[in-house]
Amino acid sequence: MKAFVVILFVASIALGQEPKPNPLSAVTRTVDHYYNALSTLKSDFTEDYSGNGIQRSGSGTLLLKKPGRMRWDYTQPQPKLFLSDGKTAWFYVPADRQARKSPTKDLDDLRSPLRYLLGKTKLEKELDQLALAPDMKPSEAGNVVLRGRPKNMGGVEDVVLEATPSGQIRRLVVHESDGSTTEFTFTNIKENVPIADSSFHFSPPAGVEVITSKDMPGAQ
Repeated sequence: MKAFVVILFVASIALGQEPKPNPLSAVTRTVDHYYNALSTLKSDFTEDYSGNGIQRSGSGTLLLKKPGRMRWDYTQPQPKLFLSDGKTAWFYVPADRQARKSPTKDLDDLRSPLRYLLGKTKLEKELDQLALAPDMKPSEAGNVVLRGRPKNMGGVEDVVLEATPSGQIRRLVVHESDGSTTEFTFTNIKENVPIADSSFHFSPPAGVEVITSKDMPGAQ
């Protein structure tokens, strides 16, 4: 009888030992689910850079549209444009009378960590060494902060993402190996709003010099 009681006791303990939930996986699944349910996103953004004794800020509007399209319209401190139609990326500064053109697949740009949001999102496959970052204080109570290293981005030490409980990314911080930091903050976010495909097409104005990446077909 005693042996039977011991067996029941051991069995009850074993049955009660359910696997503990993985906090990181829970957060990444929430972020994945949020962005996989989107077709478009519109947001205001600010960009703050600090490094090499320099500090500067910019702001504007961000448009995202699946598959693979993004547009960053800077209005402050001066107009400039960065966009990708999924195949070709452009960077244009009207004041310089110059536009740079390169294949999106070869893009090595600080804004490019957001590209993962434009496909079938799986955050843990996009960032190496992904982990929770309890040492980084969130800008809003209740948000979660993650840290990882983007694949195929030379010169970047890590990227910090701050996400809301619903999985919406509100802040992106890029730490580069030279010690500089670029922080993007997103506000006034609107989901699944109408965005024309033409928003992601760019034709250089007359008189603008086009600098083409050597990797572009037909480039000299």
